[in-house]
Amino acid sequence: MKNLYNLRLKELRLSHSYSQAEIAYILCIRQEQYSKYESGVRELPLHLLIKLCTIYKVSADYVLGLNPLHKI
Repeated sequence: MKNLYNLRLKELRLSHSYSQAEIAYILCIRQEQYSKYESGVRELPLHLLIKLCTIYKVSADYVLGLNPLHKI
């Protein structure tokens, strides 16, 4: 099931001009695994959410859809 955070992950990745393979490399996972997080097939682990928030400089609340604002 797709959640708002799946859409936000893709939106953030594209707005920063990253490919799935590049993000997967940064996270030290396979591209196929990252694709499953972005498409909603698998749940994103907390430690990866924290890394992604750091990379994109956004709050976890924004990624999770709890805060519509982009800034930390």
